[in-house]
Amino acid sequence: MQAESQPGFLTRVFSDKRLALMLALGFSSGLPFLLVFSTQSAWLREAGVAKEHIGLMSWVALAYSFKFLWAPLLDQYNAPLLGRRLGRRRGWMILTQLGIAACLVGLAFGDPAHNLLWTIGFAFLLGFCAATQDVVIDGWRIAVAPPERQGEMSAASQVGYKFAILCAGAGALYLAQFFSWRAAYLCMALTMGVGIVASLLAPEPAAHVESAPGKRKSFREAYADPLNDLFRRHGRLALLFLALLAIYRLPDFVSGVMANPLYIDLGFSKADIATVTKLFGFWVGLGGIFVGGLAIARFGLMPSLLIGGVAASASHLSLALLAAVGQDLRVLTLSICVENFAGGFAGTALIAFMSSLTSPLYAAAQYALLSSLYALPGKLLGGFSGFAVAAFGYPAFFVATSCIGIPVAAICIAVWRAQSRQAGEEDLPEPPERDKLVAS
Repeated sequence: MQAESQPGFLTRVFSDKRLALMLALGFSSGLPFLLVFSTQSAWLREAGVAKEHIGLMSWVALAYSFKFLWAPLLDQYNAPLLGRRLGRRRGWMILTQLGIAACLVGLAFGDPAHNLLWTIGFAFLLGFCAATQDVVIDGWRIAVAPPERQGEMSAASQVGYKFAILCAGAGALYLAQFFSWRAAYLCMALTMGVGIVASLLAPEPAAHVESAPGKRKSFREAYADPLNDLFRRHGRLALLFLALLAIYRLPDFVSGVMANPLYIDLGFSKADIATVTKLFGFWVGLGGIFVGGLAIARFGLMPSLLIGGVAASASHLSLALLAAVGQDLRVLTLSICVENFAGGFAGTALIAFMSSLTSPLYAAAQYALLSSLYALPGKLLGGFSGFAVAAFGYPAFFVATSCIGIPVAAICIAVWRAQSRQAGEEDLPEPPERDKLVAS
């Protein structure tokens, strides 16, 4: 994210074709996320779907957490029909983007109030296509640019992703408010054309152009080597790192399913939700990302990771306050400011931490594994969030999710200390030859 704040970044975006394409592909990557998660939960609640069922519906997005299972296959095989003509990466990108657009059209013609199964089916397919698109775009980003340009590529991707969240959040809600949910989802399907055009214009990475079909990796090389490399470099500390990833954004994923149902139940209109939570919250979230990048550069990764984890969890107390106060636009604005800023800060720190764990040799596979892991526990527990709200109410639910920050802080401190000890051991000078002989 630091590349985004460097002077001349926008100039390089317009002068470097890869950065401009990365903006568009980042947009394409971010567009489906809310449409299968937060925005869809608002539609379901308005249609009268029970909170318990809305919570369970969040499981259709589990493909994001299991994408590492088929990610290596996308490196080994061409996309049907399109792969030979367009190349491996571009073929898969366009195939998944067409699949996303088709699923959005399917959802548009659904009626969750009377045929929830139709919505579940297309939402599940949408999650699968969107997660697969993420894998391919990440692989394209890593392969098409040298290591020294990856910071700028990541920054461009994040900016595009944020604008897609704005479009799929505020844009879809405005369209649903003034037209209909069908019109909103059909417009989102058309918007996927941004990604399709970018994929057609994108260069195919040289690594895939030059690779021969007969030189595919074995099963062990494709699946086991990235995991073995992770544990070989970090040893037993890898388990502690994975535990931190699994719990770090757990509060956000669990509470995120119930945020829009809360706004609907309190009586806020879709236009109010779009204006405050999506449009206004978008800029606050960007501020959190920017401050998070500055904090990492100024104070270091682990202090920023600790601050972000605690802040993101504690921010849910503002949602508990909103639930207790009721329909108050000022309190809604306050809660969105606190939550989005803290979430942007924590997200920046988490991406930097995951990137620090990966090896350049296995960057795509390892990043897919780590990014899948950090979302999986939260999405699994998020499926039960509706039952928790029905049993205890909104205020108690959001207070409980904020308390997850306590173990997050504990594991952050443990990782910080372990890394400090490891760095201290590596910095120890080698003993003199005479001492080595005495010791032997």
